[in-house]
Amino acid sequence: MNKLIEILEDIQPGIDYTTCTDLIDGRRISSLSIISLVVELEDAFDITIPAVEIIPANFNSAQSLWQMIVRLQEEG
Repeated sequence: MNKLIEILEDIQPGIDYTTCTDLIDGRRISSLSIISLVVELEDAFDITIPAVEIIPANFNSAQSLWQMIVRLQEEG
């Protein structure tokens, strides 16, 4: 999870990712940042994030992102 927070802070600094739950809904990160985030997450966690996974429910918080990462790692 710490690695995820570091990636988020590199892409969009100035947000408290430990408590924020509206990254997408609150427009705290841009669509361009989401694209960068997907690439970084795929590289850092050796996963593939299908387009169907790029939804607000998976990207609104660091916790929801982490749950998606773990699930995708388990699915292999």
